[in-house]
Amino acid sequence: MRNHNSNKRGEVLVAIINSPADFEIAQSRHWYRIPVDSAPKRWPPKWVAFYQPKIFDAEAYSVRYYARVQVIKTAMRRELFPDEPKNPKSKRLYFQLMLEPLEQLSAPIFSRRFRRLVFIPTTWKKFTQAVEINDLYDESPLEDRLWAEFKRLQISAERQYYLQINHRNYCLDFALFCRNGKLDIETDGDTWHRIPKRIAEDNQRNNDVVIAGWYVLRFNSTQINEAITDYCIPTISDSIKKMGGVEGTPPSPALATSQPEQLGLFDDNFNQLPEETYSYSENSATKIANIQSVTPFHAIPAMPPLQKEEQAELFREMPKSKKRKRQKRTL
Repeated sequence: MRNHNSNKRGEVLVAIINSPADFEIAQSRHWYRIPVDSAPKRWPPKWVAFYQPKIFDAEAYSVRYYARVQVIKTAMRRELFPDEPKNPKSKRLYFQLMLEPLEQLSAPIFSRRFRRLVFIPTTWKKFTQAVEINDLYDESPLEDRLWAEFKRLQISAERQYYLQINHRNYCLDFALFCRNGKLDIETDGDTWHRIPKRIAEDNQRNNDVVIAGWYVLRFNSTQINEAITDYCIPTISDSIKKMGGVEGTPPSPALATSQPEQLGLFDDNFNQLPEETYSYSENSATKIANIQSVTPFHAIPAMPPLQKEEQAELFREMPKSKKRKRQKRTL
């Protein structure tokens, strides 16, 4: 694996490899396709990494392979698959990512639980250091700071968790599944969430999520930057305790087999899929596929605490007033 610590946003795109046939194309013919109308906003990527769903059996629910992108072309589906019978999708336009030979990660990046999967634009540094899918997300510094605290305290959470409520799609910054309820934790950037239109949307979103059975906690920039250990984490911890603690057991086999069947991301089974299987979230700038997955929990290492370099990086980003407080405590 190449050794550099680039933090350029969107240079790595984690995407779903839909089937063994698509994996064979990426491995032998060195290309991969994404519908033009479903590409993420952070574009183009320098690398693409592949999430393998249920159909890949022993390698399922993980990211194991990646490749550098040489060039990106556009082509209609009928040009990509000239032997495919004519169908309503034949004229659909795709990005064709021409790839260097696939490389394999030294250790797979696992998904921890049932959830919808997304395109995840991320940085090379996050990609190479990720242990699980949640480590890949690169949405905001506020989310990263809270996720770092969750890792340090070993609080199990899912980042960028998608819900569909009343035919509306919502993306939760953090979803915590407790024994007696579900907790949605939101990090509200001051600029974005002060826009009048966003205030109305947030109100509707909160109402929908609460009606769907979630308890919502929201923290703004000042609270996360200045009081993450004094206010945010204690508030979250109290909520978790009141809801019986975070679930720590994997889903039962019966539950796993009762989940919806895997749907193809890029509509290869065009006679079986609806015309449009994607939905869009302005907040996360990602496309979501209606895909459910479960992860073998025993195969995933425990959530590691922050490393020294990660602690140092967070300290450098910390406001001066907070730094002074931290320094006084250590004197």
